[in-house]
Amino acid sequence: MATDATAIIAIPEALLETAATRHFEGTLDLAELAAGPDTYTFAAPVSWSLEATNTGDAILIQGTAAGDAATQCARCLEDVTYGLEGDIEGYFLIGGEEEAETPEDMEGDEFDFLPDNRKIDLVPLIVAALLLEVPLVPLCDDDCKGLCPQCGANLNEGPCGCSRDEADVEASPFAALKNFDFGDK
Repeated sequence: MATDATAIIAIPEALLETAATRHFEGTLDLAELAAGPDTYTFAAPVSWSLEATNTGDAILIQGTAAGDAATQCARCLEDVTYGLEGDIEGYFLIGGEEEAETPEDMEGDEFDFLPDNRKIDLVPLIVAALLLEVPLVPLCDDDCKGLCPQCGANLNEGPCGCSRDEADVEASPFAALKNFDFGDK
């Protein structure tokens, strides 16, 4: 296994025969992964393993990518690490854009064309596989209490002890709802 800042596989001549299969594996130094407002960092390289199979008119890429990614909890801002493992998938038509016949049952974003140099850059496929595995809202725990809106203390460590006087509560834009009857429906 080689550690590299890129993940490029060269498709050998033997893999251009129908039903031929070849195994590839390696690691990718993926420093950061941006997922919406969250940034995930990887302390160690992401490992990947895949099979490339000639389907007759295309090279089908199927495998997995795995790594430990750290980010901040959305509620308390403490560091949290997730073990991510995603499925790598790619479909590369053989013959170039001019020669290859576009599959009728596939959308344009579901396939690509095998480059003339027969080298496939796996980075976009690995990133896509990992992005599908990150949580929508990263939390250190499902029951995370977050931060006190008054003093900013981490409420998971216990009550903050700050004094929230009545004037602060009355200044809240939601104070008008304090005596509202919502009914029991």
